[in-house]
Amino acid sequence: MTTPVSDRAPRTTSGERHRRAPDESTLASTVTTARTRIVGERTGVVADLVVVVVRALRTVRAAIASAARAASSVITPLGWTVAVLIPLLLLAGYAWGWVEFIVLGTIGVTLAVVAALYLVGRVRLAIELSPPPSRVAVGDAASALLRVTNPTGRRSFAQVIDVPVGAAIVPVGVQGLAPGHVVERELTVPTQRRGRLTLGPVRTLRADPIGLVRRELIWTDQLEIIVHPRTIDIPSTSSGLVRDLEGQPTRDLTPSDLAFHALREYVPGDDRRHIHWKSTAKTGALMVRQFEETRRSHLVVAQSIASIDFGSDAEFELAVSVTASLGARAIRDAREVSVVVSAVTPDFAKRAVVALRPLSTLTPTRLLDDLALVEHGPAALGILDVARLAGEGTRGVSVAFLVVGSTVTPARLRTAAAGFPPAVEVVVLQCDPERVPGRRRLGTFSVITIGSLTDLRRAMRGGDS
Repeated sequence: MTTPVSDRAPRTTSGERHRRAPDESTLASTVTTARTRIVGERTGVVADLVVVVVRALRTVRAAIASAARAASSVITPLGWTVAVLIPLLLLAGYAWGWVEFIVLGTIGVTLAVVAALYLVGRVRLAIELSPPPSRVAVGDAASALLRVTNPTGRRSFAQVIDVPVGAAIVPVGVQGLAPGHVVERELTVPTQRRGRLTLGPVRTLRADPIGLVRRELIWTDQLEIIVHPRTIDIPSTSSGLVRDLEGQPTRDLTPSDLAFHALREYVPGDDRRHIHWKSTAKTGALMVRQFEETRRSHLVVAQSIASIDFGSDAEFELAVSVTASLGARAIRDAREVSVVVSAVTPDFAKRAVVALRPLSTLTPTRLLDDLALVEHGPAALGILDVARLAGEGTRGVSVAFLVVGSTVTPARLRTAAAGFPPAVEVVVLQCDPERVPGRRRLGTFSVITIGSLTDLRRAMRGGDS
């Protein structure tokens, strides 16, 4: 006798059995809490007592850790030394009857009590720091304004406020202020050296005269100021020394451009303004002009940051200013420009990094931000590799400026200029404050000696220096 299909028990495969959801007891057995880790599944008064003891121990441990962190932020290493010596001296003095140890221990206790009194109370002041502009040029005057206000209803005590300015800390003394009074102090920000300069955070310090305790309060955030390299306004790179406003014609044909190529028959869709009527009259068919597509010239400014290419820090700073002036002028002229410097090999690298570091040319400010952080070093690529990589990695270059120092010989300059295709106009800007400015032709490229930024302006005008 066969069983009807509807009465048969449903068959399940092994995969379906594994895919079934576990029941609640299975889920509960996989949940592990702090209680189960301590007492497992045991219940009763003893288990509850164990849980209470563990909770209390955790609370005490957290309180001790918090107190230790607070004490470590206040007590100096000298203070910890005195705190350890005091009980040892007192125990040894009373145990062995040494009066000297008892006296030293008593002095230590007195010093500790006096030091603790210096931490009593709060500084009730409102301190604000108004920074100078976030970007300034080398040598420009820049100052920050420190404003201290007493918002309380009683007179404040005299304070010494520490303001970190770069690597230095400027102490500012503020006398006691009456309720509601405000005092302002102007802080000079050093801008003699380009780079990134930090300002703040403003702090007040409370410490005992011996140095057992020290308590710092931070009032403001840390600010950042970027000191740009000095630049000069030079003539447009589309005139004077660089005369390629119309760009370089290519072999790509276009119906509308500047460079005329040939005539062809009119096809539907051509611009009727380009119909050449004289040729149309001769041939009896509509003829239109066809042009070669012209592309805007690509300007490259490549600077070496290798120490061997510069005789002094003054030469390097002048080179950075020259690069900044050329790049900023090209960006303002809306030219296609690339500014690159040598890549630096890390100290513990297995092999030298043969590459260039491109700088941002979106805006003149972005370019100056990058140049503010450029530094020379012995692990950077020299001008020979910089020129070769710039010539190989940049397409459509029409003019290349190589910025170097006085130590680069004419032979190295020839090798560097050879890294660009023959059609590229190479101009070497050799920065040397000790030489007379001038211009000379060295083979197929020009060498311009720059003694100051003013010489760069004369050179870009195309006149003799």
